[in-house]
Amino acid sequence: MTDQVLADLWPDVRPDAARRLMAAAVEAFAERGFHATTTRDIATAAGMSPAALYVHFPSKAAVLFAISRSGHERALAMVTEAAAGPGDPAARMAVLVAGFVTWHATRHRVARIVQYELGALDPADYAAVVAVRRRTEGVVRGLIEEGVAAGVFRVADVRTAARAVLSLGIDVARWYSGGSRPGAAELGRQYAVLVAGMLGAR
Repeated sequence: MTDQVLADLWPDVRPDAARRLMAAAVEAFAERGFHATTTRDIATAAGMSPAALYVHFPSKAAVLFAISRSGHERALAMVTEAAAGPGDPAARMAVLVAGFVTWHATRHRVARIVQYELGALDPADYAAVVAVRRRTEGVVRGLIEEGVAAGVFRVADVRTAARAVLSLGIDVARWYSGGSRPGAAELGRQYAVLVAGMLGAR
């Protein structure tokens, strides 16, 4: 990953060495899985000595937590900004879904680790990430509720609908690859249309 990509993925992480370790961990986890990856694997891939990892992270699990927490916080910020944007609830939901899906497609390797390695987190770290996920779901649920109240959406169960919207985007990271078609932005647009139909948008 280039320095620009690293800065885009983890803008709040300092120093750059910590970012490089997180990027190396993403690649290692994607290839071997969390449990089969060693701290030596991560440090070596980042071009550092094994001891260097411990300068920035106390353990392999801490690296995973940093990756997962950052990804979930980015998702929360993304959906919050979209939900508070201009337009009626249907227009804002379209922006939300398109952005959420496009990010999971564009950054599919990172997103796959963020979304599908939760079970490897330490209990306290897992609880912290789940709390962010619940806030994200709450934002989507609130937008759907607003749409229902305005007569824009028609759904039988708002909570289930919110989870379905997020699940569609999250699942993209499971199957999407660099050679997948359509491209990430077009996939986001198509999913926005699908979600509009699912929510009974008028």
